[in-house]
Amino acid sequence: MCSFSPCGSSPSHSPLWQDFEEDPRAQGARGHRRSVSRGSYQLQAQMNRAVYDERPPGSLVPTSVAEASRAMAGDTTLSENYAFAGMHHIFDQHVDSAVPRLQFANDDKHLLACCSLDGTLSIMTLSPPPPSVKVTLKGHGGPVTDFAWSLSNDIIVSTSLDGTLRIWNTEDGRCIREVRDPESSELLCCTFQPMNNNLTVVGNSKHHLQVVNISTGKKVKGGSSKLTGRVLSLSFDAPGRILWAGDDRGSIFSFLFDMATGKLTKAKRLVVSEGSSICSISARSWISREARDPSLLVNACVNKLLLYRVVDNEGTLQLKRSFPIQHGSQHVHSIFCPLMSFRQGACVVTGSEDTCVYFFDVERNTKAIVNKLQGHGGPVLDVSFNCDESLLASADSTGMVIIWRREQK
Repeated sequence: MCSFSPCGSSPSHSPLWQDFEEDPRAQGARGHRRSVSRGSYQLQAQMNRAVYDERPPGSLVPTSVAEASRAMAGDTTLSENYAFAGMHHIFDQHVDSAVPRLQFANDDKHLLACCSLDGTLSIMTLSPPPPSVKVTLKGHGGPVTDFAWSLSNDIIVSTSLDGTLRIWNTEDGRCIREVRDPESSELLCCTFQPMNNNLTVVGNSKHHLQVVNISTGKKVKGGSSKLTGRVLSLSFDAPGRILWAGDDRGSIFSFLFDMATGKLTKAKRLVVSEGSSICSISARSWISREARDPSLLVNACVNKLLLYRVVDNEGTLQLKRSFPIQHGSQHVHSIFCPLMSFRQGACVVTGSEDTCVYFFDVERNTKAIVNKLQGHGGPVLDVSFNCDESLLASADSTGMVIIWRREQK
């Protein structure tokens, strides 16, 4: 069972935005309201309103500008694009200990990694066949809760209940550096700053966020903040200017990230559901010919997968769609589909506590399930696509990792 941070649940579901800059208590010694240009997100939102006004409720992708890509996709349906034929391979090196996170390497078809509550991480390769464990990362003194690939895939950072952030060489599995939490608290999540991989953001069990320079192992001055609960999930927008963080009290916070200094400034707070853990946050810019709204995909323990629209430069969220899944206590994660979703429609994939993997078409108002994969023996905690969407990996609470192969027409 995935037990590094218990989830709560609450029948209430009343989103509430709070603007920290409007609250005098949030101004502190500054004593003035910060002025922020809303530029890109606000302009994007205004442009999109015209498109959405002409679209049926629930629409995401403007079909009038998607015809070229539809032709590229061979005019296949979204269901056909996501028809996975069956299991390509099963990894069981972490059997009996939950695998809370897994992720394919960036822009890679065959390399993926996962972390386990058994205290180790695995880097696996699917080619050349047969699939195998390339290297095991050993050194943490407690369950590993999260990890992230660097952009060049030569480094992985990981967090653990042992209170350390570790930096690993992915080629030989060597631990390059260990950074101990200054509060000696359990570390629960981490993510790279997308524009500067020297900087990693870490969340801990004492409600704190911290930006760490992994080259020096030192905290970044001004790069810390506090949430209302244990920090469970993190995601940057693509430019790295906004960071969202979710906690176990049901809140999502947005932070403005200063690219020059690494300083974090708290901007907004959304209460998704009081007392329900925010287990997963995934940001997608959607800035393309077909889908223009910046979006956030959220797993909260409310038996729903939530899709939000990002409406301004401070990370304000507006609920767009929700999809029913079984999720009340486990640390379940979800993802945007990386490539085919730009060709036709828009699809998201999530784990579920009913041991299944679900594909949802975010344009459909009814019967949104595009595909459902069965084969796990416990709650599915995480999912990840490789770069060309030919393979999908999923991990569960029993330690099983399944690689699914997309059906070739």
